Amino acid sequence: MIKIGDFSKISQVSVKTLRYYAEIGLLKPSQIDPFTGYRLYTIEQLPRINRILALKELGFSLEEIDQVLSQGLSSDELRGILRLKQAEITVRLQSDQDMLRRIDARLKQIEQENQMPTYDVIVKNVNPILVASTRGIIPSFPEQGGLWHKLGTYLAAKKSQPSGACFTIYHADEPEIDAEVCEPVAAPLPASESIKVYMLPAIEMAATTIHHGPFVTIGEAYAAVIQWIEENGYQICGPSREIYLSVANNGSQTDPNTITEIQFPVRKA
Repeated sequence: MIKIGDFSKISQVSVKTLRYYAEIGLLKPSQIDPFTGYRLYTIEQLPRINRILALKELGFSLEEIDQVLSQGLSSDELRGILRLKQAEITVRLQSDQDMLRRIDARLKQIEQENQMPTYDVIVKNVNPILVASTRGIIPSFPEQGGLWHKLGTYLAAKKSQPSGACFTIYHADEPEIDAEVCEPVAAPLPASESIKVYMLPAIEMAATTIHHGPFVTIGEAYAAVIQWIEENGYQICGPSREIYLSVANNGSQTDPNTITEIQFPVRKA
């Protein structure tokens, strides 16, 4: 029998860690002296502690290690688990590489502007949403009043209140501006000749930023998002959205308290 201190030296595992492994049932002492309370191990337990250390170095959690050791896996089963772990690490490495690219792009931006960027861009998932909408060609981005009036009249007639922030989808801006104005609704409504009610699909990845200021300066936010997309290895893959989180007073283009979120569907380049 080997005392825990000596077993610690042989296995190069601290006494504290051995006690913890015993507590969680990963490696229990072969015997506990009933008189002294000493924890005693055997040489035969060294292969198990070595297997624990080897799997830990491969990135397995203690819970995963316990499952591997307790189930008596075959070499094929262990090979399958290792391949899964390999895939997990590969995904994590790709995520870390993406983060490094974003950090590099942010550093370059700070160096060029010599200050913190005005806009922070994040990539997020956008959930599907039930909307009532109408779509048309508009002469300029601010001139959406006719579309909004048509949609508002429809919702008022149906006695339906919007269930979230309204927004505009820009399907195209060249050679004409093809805009779809949308109001989230809580329940399906009967469509009309000019009003569509449907479930707007989710966006798996959307590059987004927040513009806090008047609409006359929103082009700066668009430029920031597009630059970020290009510098961080993404491509735009769908129409952009403007979500009006805080609506301007009387549709003013110069209201400084307006808050707008800009969303671009993206995919990795």
